[in-house]
Amino acid sequence: MAMRVAAGLGLVAGIATAELPNIVIIYADDLGFGDLSCYNPEAAYETPRLDEMAKEGIRFTDAHSPSTICSPSRYGLFSGQQIYRVTGRGGGAFEGPGGPSYLRPGTLTLGGMLQEKGYRTGVFGKWHVGLTWLDKDGKRLGGGFDNSLLIDYEKSTPLVDGPNARGFDESFVTPNCPTTDPLYIYIENGMVPVPANQRYDRSQTPNPGGKWRWDNDLGWMAPGYEFVNADLLFFEKTKEFITQHREETPEQPFFAVFSTQIAHAPVLPAEEFYGKTDAGPRGDFVYELDALVGRVLDLLEELEIDEETLVLFNADNGAEIMHVDWMRQDHGHDPSGGFRGVKRDGWEGGHRVPFIARWPGMIPAGQVSAQMTNTTDIMATLASVVGYELPDDAATDSFDMLPAMMGEKEPIREHLLTQSFRGEFQIRKGDWKYLDHAGSGGNGYDKGPLHKYQLPEDEPEAPGQLYNLAVDPGETRNLYFKEEAKRKELQALLEELKKSGRSAPRGRQPLGMDKLKAMAAH
Repeated sequence: MAMRVAAGLGLVAGIATAELPNIVIIYADDLGFGDLSCYNPEAAYETPRLDEMAKEGIRFTDAHSPSTICSPSRYGLFSGQQIYRVTGRGGGAFEGPGGPSYLRPGTLTLGGMLQEKGYRTGVFGKWHVGLTWLDKDGKRLGGGFDNSLLIDYEKSTPLVDGPNARGFDESFVTPNCPTTDPLYIYIENGMVPVPANQRYDRSQTPNPGGKWRWDNDLGWMAPGYEFVNADLLFFEKTKEFITQHREETPEQPFFAVFSTQIAHAPVLPAEEFYGKTDAGPRGDFVYELDALVGRVLDLLEELEIDEETLVLFNADNGAEIMHVDWMRQDHGHDPSGGFRGVKRDGWEGGHRVPFIARWPGMIPAGQVSAQMTNTTDIMATLASVVGYELPDDAATDSFDMLPAMMGEKEPIREHLLTQSFRGEFQIRKGDWKYLDHAGSGGNGYDKGPLHKYQLPEDEPEAPGQLYNLAVDPGETRNLYFKEEAKRKELQALLEELKKSGRSAPRGRQPLGMDKLKAMAAH
């Protein structure tokens, strides 16, 4: 049983019985910078448990997803790399069978790295980085809803590129977005307990908010598949993994990824959360996410491992088009938190996301950091925690954020890459941001629901965009021609990083627990 310590007995006492911490990542879906009340004082609802988590650790205000859509960002989480490292440019989100996995054989993954350090690893919820499915003739199937009925489950399983083949000992996942992209099945440890053989009829799914069912696609599903209670199920699987592991092998550290679908469309909060806010179904949905984060933290407290567990909260990209529009119009709530753009866009609203880290007794509480960071950095950061020396050919876009979490203020990143829906690049250096494309890089603003948010273009002939975020965080004044020297500097840097095969430094050295304890003690 882990040692419990009273306040004032020393910052490192809470991990006295464990050399390495347990690690939990809670990964949200389509959650904008302004969707948590600790980030947005004008939010239409409260997120008390995440606000509390931020107060007990560190909240990053300049954190970014690697991409502005789901699958490439998840590749970035699990590999520490931008999607173009494996595809040559961008990457789409998978629908139907879809694959093979972006996580190619031989890729060092987050789970695999921690397995090497002795962790038991598990992932629960949305996977969505591609899988290999075969038909009755052993031929690999492409995407598309119709191909779902062609899957031969005996030939396809155990999945050659599922989570259990990519660094996870335990897994319970959906192949794509759990309530948006058929096929609707569960995959448990590389196997499919119940194949998709029923046509999904959305009229069977409770819908508390009319239009909020938007993007609940028809397709093929497994009998008994959950839509409304998807995230409750994913939490229970996470809880089961942690609880069972603590009962059977308490001396071994664990790593768990709780990969939620909130707040991806459609908005389907569990019944117990109906009406929990005054901000409609999506407000209730985000409140459900907040409550589930609280249940994870409560579980760690109940198991008496709270002080020896590092918990990270992050999101895969900004909020969805219609969600931003409807929340602004109906509830005066801006999921983008005042930034320009939404999911798919290269502007800040497409990829600036919440990032919170909590580790009682180790990460100093009450921190708010303006350190520029990317989801890809989670891999090098965890490598630093556990003392894993990353080879130069792995996690090539991952920077160690552990010093920032421990309170150091010096900038860690000189630059940061993101990619929009079509794979276009955006690059940051300090306050300067260059977008290697005209327009949003994702959504159309010339008509439709986003037309009302279209801004006048002061440099319509420019093939790219340059902004100084220090004075223009809303990306309203394109300095492409006015600041030619700065633009050329960033263009040259972008090309260098693309050609070099990496943006992270070589020879990264982990801090490790001994240095961490010393830093915490001071």
